[in-house]
Amino acid sequence: MILKLKRTPGIYLVGFMGSGKSTIGRLLADRMGWHFVDLDAEIEATQGASIFEIFETRGEAEFRRIEREKMRALVRAIESGRPTVLALGGGAIVQPEIYALVENNGITVWLDCPFETVRRRVEQASHRPLARDPVGLAQLYETRRESYARADYRIAIESDDPAVAVEAVLRLPLFK
Repeated sequence: MILKLKRTPGIYLVGFMGSGKSTIGRLLADRMGWHFVDLDAEIEATQGASIFEIFETRGEAEFRRIEREKMRALVRAIESGRPTVLALGGGAIVQPEIYALVENNGITVWLDCPFETVRRRVEQASHRPLARDPVGLAQLYETRRESYARADYRIAIESDDPAVAVEAVLRLPLFK
């Protein structure tokens, strides 16, 4: 295992909504014997509200502030030696502060899912506030790809079977 991961045992899954970060992250953590954390689920638990409700009642800027605060706390736990696979929300890595946290405290893996697959997975999801506008969704997907591409590793999502992606992550050179 590479030194960076030994020093701070965090694997951060990044990618667009619907790319499988939570599903793949749970399976990956289970295979590795590590903890799994879903950033959005943690925010919902601590705020007592869904991401959709936070966006609707407090706005995106407040959600992003909460997201940064929760991310700092989670990275501190990882820094203290708690090996964790952490699934970030689709827009988290776009924020410079969150990018700096994950870049310096573990390994980032981009789950690069084709837009048509993302669209199919999220088009009926009423709990995804940024997926309600199909044209805006496509634009957001393209805009965020540059931020995702800064990840340490890229896994092309070519199957709806999450085990395929988990195996691809486990074959990355960081585990050799």
